[in-house]
Amino acid sequence: MKMQKIVTFLWFDGQAEEAVKFYTSLFKDSKIVTIARYPDAVPGLGGKVLTAVFELNGQRFMALDGGPQFKFSEAISLFINCDNQEEIDYFWNKLTADGGKEGNCGWLKDKFGLSWQVVPSNMGELMQPKDPARGGRAIQALMQMSKISIKTLEEA
Repeated sequence: MKMQKIVTFLWFDGQAEEAVKFYTSLFKDSKIVTIARYPDAVPGLGGKVLTAVFELNGQRFMALDGGPQFKFSEAISLFINCDNQEEIDYFWNKLTADGGKEGNCGWLKDKFGLSWQVVPSNMGELMQPKDPARGGRAIQALMQMSKISIKTLEEA
């Protein structure tokens, strides 16, 4: 198998293993590839997760339990293309559960603080239809939403 050239690297503060297990439970074709732990000889860290490599829908990621120095921000997010409203609802509900926070226009933060965008895979067509007035109405409708409603965008 060819090695993925670019891998998203995520920095956690003591939650890498929990996050990796959570994310791999949500997506089909997902798995934990490896978990590397600190050696017992490292005071206070022995046995704790150092790094974890995991795949979501075949896309590889790496997680580090690096400590509190760095936090996630909205400057980077993971974008989920959803085929239908059922899929949008599934990911939205799972990712906002247990402390996640809803944002605007399909954006949210999960319980670990990582930003996600949960959007229909035909978002471009919905926002840029052939009729410019319809596109403007769709954008106005989107600006009023947290979780995206495909039906509302189509009706706009």
